[in-house]
Parts: sequence; structure tokens; C-alpha cells
Amino acid sequence: MPADEAKLGDLTLRETLVKHRDHASCAGCHERFDSMGLIFEGYGPIGERRTLDLGGRPVDTRATFPDKSEGTGTHGLRTYLREKRQEEFLDNLCRKLLSYGLGRSLLPSDDGAVKSMRERLAAEGYRFSTLIENIVTSPQFLTKRGTSDLAKE
Repeated sequence: MPADEAKLGDLTLRETLVKHRDHASCAGCHERFDSMGLIFEGYGPIGERRTLDLGGRPVDTRATFPDKSEGTGTHGLRTYLREKRQEEFLDNLCRKLLSYGLGRSLLPSDDGAVKSMRERLAAEGYRFSTLIENIVTSPQFLTKRGTSDLAKE
């Protein structure tokens, strides 16, 4: 795979990835995530919206999801996640944000905080600010190691 999509020649990224999956050592992983990545082809390297890739070829944001349903672009991904994977998505989002906020991996003792985050998130209409507030007011965040100097200020 070229490092720059402008160097794909006559092939689109989708076509190049199909060829890449012909290699047995690459296929296992790429079968699982290529489709999800192609959803974001409508955005360039710095997040700008685009209809052509860096090689001047039209971008194709169609995707086949793990359950074999299909969608297009970020709207298709949101629909898939909302309809078929919402609980997994919310659990992972809460866990990853809490881990980031605490600056460490989660422990079994953090399960209560994750449960609280999920409950409040649902109760307050899935507002992102609810997650942040729940993290910064959690006992884990308020008593995390290395913050004693901040508490004195």
C-alpha cells in the first residue's frame, strides 16, 4: 500500500484495499475494519469535506457492516451504531473517556463509575457534557494520584 493515496495509480482506495486483502496475512484484519474506514473517505487528511481523493478520483463512502447490512458515510455509520450496536458503543465510549480522564487503565472497581455514567447519559438525553461532568465529579477523578499539588492551589 502506498503511503500517499495520490500514488494509487488508476485504482481507487477501495480497489486497492480489495487487492490488499488478497494477501492471506492481511485479509483477516482488513476484512473487519476496511469498510468502517472507507466511511470516512468523504473527509481529507485534515478533516475537510471532499468529493475527490488526493489523486483526483471520486470518493466512495459506502460500507458493509459486520452484520452484512450496508450504509453510506457517517450518516450510515450513525444509523448502524444506533440501531444495532448502541449498547456496545456507549459502554466503550464511557470506558475510554473515563480511562483517558483518569490517565490510567480501568480497574474492576471502576465498573460502578461506568454504570453511573451510562445511567446518567441515558437519563439526560445522551448529552456529551453529561459524560464529562460525571468523570470530573467521580471519586476516582477527584482522588487520583498525582493531583495533590492541584488540590493545594
